[in-house]
Amino acid sequence: MSVPYAGIVTRAVAFVIDLLILNGALLGTTVVVGLVISAFSSIKVSADIGSVLAAGVVWSLCFTAYFTTCWSLTGQTPGMRALGIKVLTTKGDRLLPRRGLLRVIGMGLAAIPLMAGYLPILITDRRQGLQDFLARTVVVYVEDERPVPHRGVATGAESP
Repeated sequence: MSVPYAGIVTRAVAFVIDLLILNGALLGTTVVVGLVISAFSSIKVSADIGSVLAAGVVWSLCFTAYFTTCWSLTGQTPGMRALGIKVLTTKGDRLLPRRGLLRVIGMGLAAIPLMAGYLPILITDRRQGLQDFLARTVVVYVEDERPVPHRGVATGAESP
């Protein structure tokens, strides 16, 4: 039996879900912090180049922490879990944090030349992109770990 490697569309949809989660959390945090600062301080908020760069650095750190932590703990981000895929080492093991960090760096490098680093996912047998080659990882389907939607009213008994 061959391993069902995840393709580019499934991986892209999972990534979009994760970006929505990450950006939503950051936006919510920013709004709360902004409201607290405006309520208790007379600091004027401005969008100068320093503020924009600082926001970019904070977003990059949060992005890196989100993906590295999820991959290291469970092998899945929430978006990957929703689509039933998981990232593993090429030997089938869980990723260590340094390998997850290397994979995040690889994602950035893969995106730089017009997303060319993601094109190998379309043509390689194991559906690996640049980030997978660098970190020695694969993304596989794990249907048995995918959440099952419940139908009807929850009664404590499993549905057929």
